[in-house]
Amino acid sequence: MMRFLTQFFTWWNGQTLGTRFNTWRFGKSVGEDQFGNAYYEGGTNSDGQTRRWVIYKGYSEASAIPPGWHGWIHHRVDTPPSDENYKPREWQKPYQANMTGTAAAYRPKGSILGQDRRPQVTGDYDAWTPSA
Repeated sequence: MMRFLTQFFTWWNGQTLGTRFNTWRFGKSVGEDQFGNAYYEGGTNSDGQTRRWVIYKGYSEASAIPPGWHGWIHHRVDTPPSDENYKPREWQKPYQANMTGTAAAYRPKGSILGQDRRPQVTGDYDAWTPSA
């Protein structure tokens, strides 16, 4: 029952009931990645291309798609990684969760949320002060 309610009321956690029905009706399973995300294709979109989609395992996070599947789902390549011996290139980074909003988020130098102190003002810039 809880699974039904989750699929009925949320879009960010796995799949909705509409996606489940569409996948059952039109989807052809293409493969699964190392994170448990399932990839499907079926039907055509308005451009005449085969429609491709992913059903995330757990929380829907677009950055959780590995590089090989990213290329396939965006129609950069026609062969899914499950049908070939795909190896990521040396410059492709492994998946790292999106840390925005957490304590581990990136804080650039000088950010008020960072640990570093802001650099001193140099002679080419004077901070504005209100005149009294």
